[in-house]
Amino acid sequence: MTPTTVDLTQRLAGKVAVITGGASGIGLATARRMRAEGATIVIGDIDPETGEPVAEELGGTFVAVDVADEAAVDNLFDTAAATHGSVDIAFNNAGISPPDDDLIENTELPAWQKVQDVNLKSVYLCCRAALRHMVPAGKGSIINTASFVAVVGSATSQISYTASKGGVLAMSRELGVQFARNGIRVNALCPGPVNTPLLQELFAKDPERAARRLVHVPLGRFAEPEELAAAVAFLATWLDGTPPGQLTLRLDAGMGLVGHNVLHDRSAFVDDPARPRLLYRGRFLDRVDQDG
Repeated sequence: MTPTTVDLTQRLAGKVAVITGGASGIGLATARRMRAEGATIVIGDIDPETGEPVAEELGGTFVAVDVADEAAVDNLFDTAAATHGSVDIAFNNAGISPPDDDLIENTELPAWQKVQDVNLKSVYLCCRAALRHMVPAGKGSIINTASFVAVVGSATSQISYTASKGGVLAMSRELGVQFARNGIRVNALCPGPVNTPLLQELFAKDPERAARRLVHVPLGRFAEPEELAAAVAFLATWLDGTPPGQLTLRLDAGMGLVGHNVLHDRSAFVDDPARPRLLYRGRFLDRVDQDG
């Protein structure tokens, strides 16, 4: 097979990407990366003071949004479509990790619920809103930010955060199967610890806790947001259309990407020989070439 050269400055040309939590951390790095690859960027963030300058920097659009509010989320995606003509990519990334979310015996119900609303309910709302635009178009890519704690136990317990990210991962699996035949890819990003303002704030007063978090990371350092942004841009483009050959990503627990639109080659799962059913297979992402 002849290698194909990809122009990364044009890989996302013509695409409209909606990014929640896009004013800082992984969201900001991803917005810059996607803009560099040609996408039109819509920043959704609760803080206009940081969000508006980012949108201006990237020549995009800013929409103030409380991601736990259904009307606000619907407005975000409707504004993106009305302003730019489509919603091609949804990076549902906004989240919180407050210090009062701790060991289960120390975490009270209000703290639990706040994290669930921002981290899990918001992804449900954003996926619903994005799908309203993607399903009629017959295409789209949704990437939801989960976490390595969704698949491995954390050495620094935050019980509601972990539960919320487990929910994001499970929901992404379900939606990946449900909407694959609509031409919509749904994937989850499961980062390890990342050097973002969220993590810096969480561990600023507890260096020992930060050190314990690093036991999960073979490299012995936090990831940088730009490293995660590259992964998101990859997920936004790969399997877009009908790429040749076969793609297999082996994923170690909690480190890296989890793909959920999976072509399975076992005949027991094929109900239409011309279009094999897409099924989830944990921790792998396979694209099976039907000609080979």
